Amino acid sequence: MALRLSTLFLRTLRDNPADAEVASHQLLMRAGFIRRAAPGIYTWLPMGLKVLAKVEGIVREEMNAIGGQEVSFPSLLPREPYEQTGRWEEYGEGLFRLKDRKDADYLLAPTHEEMFTLLVKDLYNSYKDLPVYLYQIQQKYRDEARPRAGLLRGREFIMKDSYSFTIDEEGLEEAYQKHRAAYLKIFARLGLEVVPVAATAGAMGGSTSEEFLHPTPIGEDTFVRSDGGYAANVEAVTTVVPEEIPYDDAPPFQVRHTPDSPTIATLVESANELVPLEDRAWTAGDTLKNVVLAIVHPTGEREVAVVGVPGDRSVDIKRVQANIGALMEISGEVAVEQATDEDLRSHPLLVKGYVGPGLGLDHQVLGSEAATGLTYFVDPRVVSGTTWITGANVRGQHVFGLVAGRDFGWDGTIEAVEVREGDASPDGSGPLQTARGIELGHIFQLGRKYAESLHLRVLDANGKQATVTMGSYGIGVTRAVAAIAEHYHDDKGLVWPRNVAPADVHVMVTGKGEELINAAEKLVGDLEGRGIEVLFDDRPKVSAGVKFGDAELIGVPTVVVVGRGYAEGVLEVKDRASGERENVPVGEAADYVVAAVRG
Repeated sequence: MALRLSTLFLRTLRDNPADAEVASHQLLMRAGFIRRAAPGIYTWLPMGLKVLAKVEGIVREEMNAIGGQEVSFPSLLPREPYEQTGRWEEYGEGLFRLKDRKDADYLLAPTHEEMFTLLVKDLYNSYKDLPVYLYQIQQKYRDEARPRAGLLRGREFIMKDSYSFTIDEEGLEEAYQKHRAAYLKIFARLGLEVVPVAATAGAMGGSTSEEFLHPTPIGEDTFVRSDGGYAANVEAVTTVVPEEIPYDDAPPFQVRHTPDSPTIATLVESANELVPLEDRAWTAGDTLKNVVLAIVHPTGEREVAVVGVPGDRSVDIKRVQANIGALMEISGEVAVEQATDEDLRSHPLLVKGYVGPGLGLDHQVLGSEAATGLTYFVDPRVVSGTTWITGANVRGQHVFGLVAGRDFGWDGTIEAVEVREGDASPDGSGPLQTARGIELGHIFQLGRKYAESLHLRVLDANGKQATVTMGSYGIGVTRAVAAIAEHYHDDKGLVWPRNVAPADVHVMVTGKGEELINAAEKLVGDLEGRGIEVLFDDRPKVSAGVKFGDAELIGVPTVVVVGRGYAEGVLEVKDRASGERENVPVGEAADYVVAAVRG
């Protein structure tokens, strides 16, 4: 049955909502697809649900095609399984926690690894039952600190999450590749370019991990790729490590008074005045910048650490956050911030602007035994034998000629600095190019992390207990709707790809008189009888200008105008994407539209 605008639950907006920053958010709100219920939480209206259902349908078809079986879990879950895997605490403040009237703890599910694992444990006990691929399309909840960009970063969202259960790593690899291929088909059918990139596993755990990023300037993720085929999220990029340098003949370091030199720029200026080089000038790349960071554990505990990086590089907090948890053996998602003045006051041997890798007033020993007891990491470019100018941990003093490995050590190496355009690709496939993207999917080879925690075992071919191997595969369904809207629009409104549009054709009447209404009704009936979805603007007291404006805003691919041309025996058929118009004889209009829809 046609969607009739005279009765459809819809109000379009002329102006952009005040809190809508990106085009998808603005247009989905203005066109009446969604309404804001609370920060990061949206109500779906009838036309929005039409689009959402079509996106879900494409995801469902491709998941079924690889043997996936659909289930549905509740969103309200008990604490115990998440406590068993450690994620009750690991999720930290990102988890919505609540209590029932009996004071029992529950959560609103951010993901469902535990529940899928327990379900398979409940029903299967033999390797003969495997492999099995289970999936659901369902709401998820995360307490985003700063929800933004409408559906792109919300507190409630719809995700397709699927899980593979296999008896061994070989089965996991097969499941992973099937899901990967299915994802490429899904995004191609949605009309979205994606770049599969190497990624970090984060709190999910596991080994191999890839994100599917849709390139767009508004994306929150930065990724890199090379002409030779390398692609990775910047958090997963590894630095090309330079060769170590022999330092047997290196001269001893010198401590110099460098007043008023608390920044890299002022330090370089002082170095060139106090210790000029014969063949070149000192640069920021000759300095070792020691950045003091605060690591916030999932429990809320705050820990200070120091990262030493070349002075010509800036620390990328997101890269540190992705890598530091494993290095510090912290379970769960950590937050990383620049250390505050209060953090520095709690560690008085850290002298702001003059922090170095060795601490204290005794400059004869600048070793790995830091007087503060703080963890000290370095960038991979800081290798044994490299020589640096760095802070002396005394106000107004720096150390010149400090040799890594001889004069100071470190607790570990961390990928911490920004990845630059032109940096070398780690696989040698050429210089890196940087871009922004929206993460639409993420796939993981989980291995046995959750199966071991929840004791998911089956009998193997030898009759012995074997821990099941798992994979996890997610697609942001509501985020995909936003990405389509973000990509497919113009300055007038949305321009939906045909296979996800809320209707196939938008029919409107732009004149008065029963003859026009009857002609439009007949066309709508003919189209519906042939399986065409119709949005019918039959509003009797709305001007043609408003109807045209709404049609452009809503973005149905084909628009048919029953108006002035009817007196001459023609209807105007417009392609929303190209703007091309054609006058089609009334008697041929239905055939013409059907051909356009079915391509």
